Amino acid sequence: MTVWSCACPDWEARIKAGRSLLPDLPLVRSEADRGLAIFNRLRLPDVAGQPTLREAAGDWMRDLVVAIFGAYDPEAKVRHLREYFALVPKKNSKTTGGAAIMVTAMLVNRRPRAEFLIVAPTQEVADLAFRQAVGMVDSDPVLALKFHVQEHLKKITYRPTGAFLKVKSFDTKVVTGSKPTGVLLDELHVIAEHKDADRVIGQLRGGMISQPEAFLLTITTQSERPPMGVFRSELHKARAVRDGQLAAPLCPILYEMPAGTDWKDPANWSMVTPNAGKSITVERLVPDFQAAEQSGEQELRRWATQHLNVEIGLALRSDRWTGGEFWERGADPTLTLDALLDRSEVVCIGIDGGGLDDLFGLCVLGRDKVSRGWLAWSHAWCHEGVLERRKSIAARLQQFKDAGELTIVTDELDDISAIVAVVERVKDAGLLACVGVDPAGLGEFIEALAEIEVTQEAKLLVGVPQGYGMMNAIKTTERKLANGTLRHAGLGLMAWAVSNLKIEPTATAIRATKQNAGDAKIDPVMALFDAVVPMSLNPEPPANANLAGFLADPLFG
Repeated sequence: MTVWSCACPDWEARIKAGRSLLPDLPLVRSEADRGLAIFNRLRLPDVAGQPTLREAAGDWMRDLVVAIFGAYDPEAKVRHLREYFALVPKKNSKTTGGAAIMVTAMLVNRRPRAEFLIVAPTQEVADLAFRQAVGMVDSDPVLALKFHVQEHLKKITYRPTGAFLKVKSFDTKVVTGSKPTGVLLDELHVIAEHKDADRVIGQLRGGMISQPEAFLLTITTQSERPPMGVFRSELHKARAVRDGQLAAPLCPILYEMPAGTDWKDPANWSMVTPNAGKSITVERLVPDFQAAEQSGEQELRRWATQHLNVEIGLALRSDRWTGGEFWERGADPTLTLDALLDRSEVVCIGIDGGGLDDLFGLCVLGRDKVSRGWLAWSHAWCHEGVLERRKSIAARLQQFKDAGELTIVTDELDDISAIVAVVERVKDAGLLACVGVDPAGLGEFIEALAEIEVTQEAKLLVGVPQGYGMMNAIKTTERKLANGTLRHAGLGLMAWAVSNLKIEPTATAIRATKQNAGDAKIDPVMALFDAVVPMSLNPEPPANANLAGFLADPLFG
């Protein structure tokens, strides 16, 4: 039996040498050659002279063409590889190349009235894909006679077979009743921001089941923000297949730099510019890069994601918290709650949030018994209604839930009991110095803590000043991140919360607030600051603790 392995373990050597990233596949050569011959004859409609794709297309597009059409077995009438994932930076003719592949698919297709779809994230991208497909048809007199174009429906029909191509912007209606023979998903990283993205893509896959020759082609750029939702999961799956860690009928072609590559060096940019010399040149990217660099870290990161496929772990804005610049370097993925408790001599806990439209943030902050550095572990809870009210972040919250960093609770609101259980665990371990809380709206929570004897009277609970009163904690945290004496668990949830943090300065102070009211949640990082306030007072291990001075300290008002 022929094995269709899509692993490409030598991809780093290949990309550095400018070689093809197409895995070594047992292609049906006659089908691959047929598809490639048709693709090469199509013309680029929006370039002077309308050159054929043989001249104008990069080899990365031809790799996709032979992989898609060469995976079809005409005798068995099945396609051995049903999914393809291409990660390619901007200006490499992704949308044009994708439209050409779908026109080619209609021409090689043998199924009567087969349905093909191009699904784009926005109306603008959908219109561009449709114009390119129509332009390729109109550029060839023979094809112009064989195709019927319906502009108002964004539909192109191949008359000999009745096969048709529809171009649509992404919404839940796109899959209603569809049984596509071929689907192109354009810019998945933008589609992933739709709250129903995973469900809709699942329906597309489900519609393909009855078509043994069906294929799903995803062509996307890296995300401007830390990858989320279905884009993150599909990208990770493609990498796992490429690296030989997962066996799946998915062909990955990922133009991203090997780890450790200096992406700011233009000498390395050709690795991720597969259409170089065609639609783009490295030389033309240089002044654009310089302009982004002059605009600041936020714009430079955005530029790198789009033009070099650099994946960022933390979005930084111009009015960001300074500590955010050092957040990623402080990550220690081995820092579980168990590890923190084992390594710490004393622990302070910070808690923030709690409204039904908020996250309930918890931070356990320990002081290392050997180095005396600080160790932070975090978790958050939210009510399920947040995912409906805040649809723009629903996919991201689901991602954090799947990672075990966020718990979504129902109307029973068992978040308080879960948080109290963590506090009790730290207390029973003999490590609890203090719980610092944002006093606003925590009446029910204070009562629950009292049941485990964590109270103000016991000197184990303090209200932490908010607003400008948090300035010392903010500055202390950023200094300890910068000098490496604060380590954290490297959670995606916390990176997101940190990137949402906005610092508002005045003549004499600063305060932390949200980038955007409502959707940009910061409760988990505010919980960190709530823990930093008592920890910055250098508490003694509980066996020798004298915490009576905490409440009298001017920091607590």
